[in-house]
Amino acid sequence: MTDRQPFDLRPEQLPVIVAGARTPFMESGGAYAALMSHQLGAKVIAGLVEKSGIDAGLVDLVVMGTVLHEVETSNVARECMLGAGLPSTTPAYTVSMAGLSPTVALTSVCDQIALGRIEAGIAGGTENFSDIPVRLGRGLRRGAFKLYQDRSAASLLRVLKTLRPGDLKPELPSGADYTTQKTMGVLCEAMIAKFGVARADADRFAAGSHAKAIAAWNVGSYDEDIITVTLAGGARIQRDDTPRADATTAKLGLLKPVFDRRRGSITAGTASRFSDGAAAILVTSQGAAERLKLQPQAIVRDYLFSGVADLETEMLCGPAMSIPPLLRRNGLAFDDVGVWELHEAFAAQILVNDACLRSPDFARGRLGLDQPPGGLPLEKLNAWGGSLALGNPFAATGARLLSTAARRLRHERQRYAVISSCAGGGLGAAVLLENPQAI
Repeated sequence: MTDRQPFDLRPEQLPVIVAGARTPFMESGGAYAALMSHQLGAKVIAGLVEKSGIDAGLVDLVVMGTVLHEVETSNVARECMLGAGLPSTTPAYTVSMAGLSPTVALTSVCDQIALGRIEAGIAGGTENFSDIPVRLGRGLRRGAFKLYQDRSAASLLRVLKTLRPGDLKPELPSGADYTTQKTMGVLCEAMIAKFGVARADADRFAAGSHAKAIAAWNVGSYDEDIITVTLAGGARIQRDDTPRADATTAKLGLLKPVFDRRRGSITAGTASRFSDGAAAILVTSQGAAERLKLQPQAIVRDYLFSGVADLETEMLCGPAMSIPPLLRRNGLAFDDVGVWELHEAFAAQILVNDACLRSPDFARGRLGLDQPPGGLPLEKLNAWGGSLALGNPFAATGARLLSTAARRLRHERQRYAVISSCAGGGLGAAVLLENPQAI
C-alpha cells in the first residue's frame, strides 16, 4: 500500500477543493434537537452551492458520510441533496467508516475526478446525536416481524407467549467498539497507560484548544465557512456553542476522570463532546475550476487509509500509522508541512500519537522504519482550535478539518497541509493538500 504513487495526472485533471461550508456545531440535545440528520445536510449543501456560486446542475455527484444511520433515510446523501434543491438527475450515495466517513466521501469524489468520470462533486457528512436511532428489544423485534408475516390471532398469541419483560426495554446505541466491547474513552485510557502521557499535559492541550477556537471565532476565521441555520421558531444559529472561555488548565485540572475513576486521567474537559452538525466541500478538477472561473483553495495531492496493529492499546493511533507513509511516498518530511489539522477525539489521543511518532520502537515495529519520523509540530497544529473545543459531530468533523486546512494554507501562505483522523475500529486516515499559489 505505501509503495503506491500519488496522483500522476495532468494539472487540469487534479482534484481541487474550491469551497467548504458547515453549520455551526451545537451541543447534542440543544438547538438542533428537532432536526433530522438529512435536514442539517440539506442546509449545508444548499449553503455551499450558494456561497461557491456554482450552478447546481454542474454538480456531477454527491457523497455524504454518516455514522448514526436513520433507517428511514438510509441513503442520507440522497435526501440531503434533494432537500438542498439539487436536480434529481444528480446521483448521490452514502458512505460510512466511523469518524473517517467524511474523508471517505472526499476521496471517493477525488477518485472519480482523477479517473475522468466527473468534473465536480460535493463531499461531506452529517450527524445528529439529538436524534439517535432507538430500537425495540430483540425479542420484540422478532415478534413484530412474525406478526408482519402472519397477523392472525393465533400468531399474536404465540408471539405474546415468547415475550419477557426485558423485551420491552428499548435498546440505545452503546457507543462501544463492537469488536472489543469497550468505549473509545476506555481504550484511550489503555493508550495512555502504554505510552505514558501525563494528565497535566492533556489538560494543558485541551485548554489551548478552547483558547485557540475562541480567538479564531473572535477574529472572524470561521466566518467564511459558516452557514446560518434558521430554526422553525425563527431563531438563527450562527456560532458553535461548545468553546468555553473558562476551560483553563487550572479548572480542567479539578475535574474527575470519567472512564477510569480510580487510575484514569480523561475527564469531561479533555474529551470531545457529542455534537450535532453538517459540513460539505465542493471539489472539482483543476481544469473545470479554471473553466468555471472558480478559485481553487487547495489541490488534493494524496491520501491514505490505515488500520492499527493492536485494537486494545493502540485503538486511536490512526494518525501515527497513516501520516508517515503518506509523507514518505510524496517525498516529504514533517518539517515540509506548514499546516496540520488533526481530529482531537481526546487530548491524550493527540499526545499519544505524538509519542508514537517519536518512538524508535513504534517506528520499527509498526512503520518498518529504522528511525522515528518525528513528532507532531504542536505549534502548527489546529491553529483555530480543534474538536475538544468545537465539538465532534462524527461525520462532519473530517470535512471541517479539510476546509479549515485549505483556508489556513492560503491565510498562512504555506505550501502543504496534512489532515489526519483516528476512528473507531482502529482506523486512521491522512490527506495531503497543496496550496496552488505556492507551487
